[in-house]
Amino acid sequence: MSEQPKKIPCGIGLLAHVDAGKTTLSEALLYTAGTRRTLGRVDHRDAFLDTHALERARGITIFSKQALFSTASLDITLVDTPGHGDFSAEAERTLSVLDCAVLVISGTDGVQAHTATLWRLLKRYGVPVILFVNKMDLPDTDRLQLLTQLQQKLSARCVDFCTEPEQIAENAALCDEALLDTYLTTGTVTDANIQGLIAARKLFPCFFGSALKLQGIDEFLQLLDRYAPRPAYGSQFGARVYKISRDAQGNRLTWLKVTGSLSVRAALCYADGKGNPLEEKVLQLRLYSGDKYTAAETVESGRICAVTGLSATYAGQGLGTETADSKPILEPVMTYRICLPPGCDCLTALPKLRQLEEEDPQLHLIWDPGLKQIHVQIMGRIQLEVLRGIIAQRFGLDVTLDSGRVYYKETIENTVEGVGHYEPLRHYAETHLLLEPLPRGSGLVFTTTCSTDVLDAHYQNLILTHLEEKTHLGVLTGAPITDMKITLLT
Repeated sequence: MSEQPKKIPCGIGLLAHVDAGKTTLSEALLYTAGTRRTLGRVDHRDAFLDTHALERARGITIFSKQALFSTASLDITLVDTPGHGDFSAEAERTLSVLDCAVLVISGTDGVQAHTATLWRLLKRYGVPVILFVNKMDLPDTDRLQLLTQLQQKLSARCVDFCTEPEQIAENAALCDEALLDTYLTTGTVTDANIQGLIAARKLFPCFFGSALKLQGIDEFLQLLDRYAPRPAYGSQFGARVYKISRDAQGNRLTWLKVTGSLSVRAALCYADGKGNPLEEKVLQLRLYSGDKYTAAETVESGRICAVTGLSATYAGQGLGTETADSKPILEPVMTYRICLPPGCDCLTALPKLRQLEEEDPQLHLIWDPGLKQIHVQIMGRIQLEVLRGIIAQRFGLDVTLDSGRVYYKETIENTVEGVGHYEPLRHYAETHLLLEPLPRGSGLVFTTTCSTDVLDAHYQNLILTHLEEKTHLGVLTGAPITDMKITLLT
C-alpha cells in the first residue's frame, strides 16, 4: 500500500464585523469537514467555539478559540476571533500567527465600519485574505452589487471565485503583469499561480454562500484546500507567542505558532518582559479543538499550540529565531477606576488583576500609589460589563467601575535634553536623556549613544530596561507620554 502524502499545517483565522455570521460559518466548516456530528448555533447557545459562559449568555465571541479539521491536503487550525469592536484587540493579537484569513462579509449589510478596520489590520500584518460573503440565501442580496462594493471599498483585486474557471483564470491574470503575459501566451493559469498571488496579497478570492443553510460550504472547503497559502519555514526552532490564558485548573498557557519543531521537555531560553533572562522547560504541548485538547510529544513547523511550563512569556513575543511583533494598532480610549468591595485591599487585589492584564495587555492596569487606586483601560461598554463578570468569576470580587474618562496621551513638539541625578549616601549618579518627537503612532523608542568607556553596556541596558517598564507621565495633564525617541546620551 502506498504511503499517503503528509498534510500541510495551515493556520486560518476567521474575522468579521459582529453579526456577519462568522461563528455560524465556523460551525458549518467543522460539520462539513466531519469534525462535528451536529451543527451548533449561537442562538441555541451550543456553538462549538463559544465555550465560555459569558459568550453563550451574550451570544458573541469574546475570546479567540481554535478548532482542528482537515481537507484533502491541509491540516487546518481554525482560529475564531471576536467580531465585536470592544474585543478587537483580541482579534488583532491572532494576526501574526495566521497563514491566511477568511474575512466574513454579511450579504445583507456589505462592508461595514469594523470590516474596514479589519481590512486595514490585515494589510498592516501582511495576511493573505479570502472573503466569504455570507447570508446569500436571504432576499435583497445581489452578488454583482456586493462584488462591486468589495472592489470599491476594499480592493480592486477582489475576484469572484463562484464563476467559470476560465473567467477566474482571466480575472486572476489581470492582478499581476507577469502572469498576464504568461496567460496571453499560454492561455492557462495554474493553481500554483493563484496560490502565489493570494500569498502575495495580489489577489483576494471572493466566495458567496450561506453558512446557516450550508450552501457552498463544500465548495468553499475545496477552495481553501486548493488555494490557501503554504508558507515554508526553516529547520531551526522559532515560535511566536500570541496569547496567554489559563485553563480550568489555573495552569498558565502560552499560545504560540511554531516555526521550527518543538518537543516536550525542551529547554527554552528567553527574556521576560523586563529583559531578565530565563530558562524553562516545556511541560506539555497541547493541541486544542474547542475546550478539549490532545497532548503531543512534538509539534512541527506551522502548527498552533498551547504550552505549559513557561512563567513569563507575553503576547507578541518572539522565541528562538522569531522576532517580536510591533506594537498593536488598536488601543482603548477610555480609562476607569476599579472600585473594590468593602474590606478588599488594593495591594491584595492588584496581583490578581495583573493576571487579566497578562491575558489582555490592552487593559493597561495603572496603579496610583499616591491615591491607592487601580485604573484600567477599556474599549467600550460591553467589554466593561464582561470584565466585571470575569473578575467576579475568577476572583470572587464584585467590583464596580466609575464613570470613564477619555484616555489622553502627551508628546513633545521639539527636541530637548533632560538631566536627572540621584544622590544616595556618599554616591552621585547623573543621567542625560535626549527626547525627540516621532510621528504619531510610533509609540516610545529607547536607544543609547553613550560610550561604553563612560558606562558599561550592562548598566546602559539596565537604564533602558527601567525606562521601558515604567509609565512616564507628561507635564501638561499628567497623561502618559508617547511618540518619542528617548536616547541615553551619557
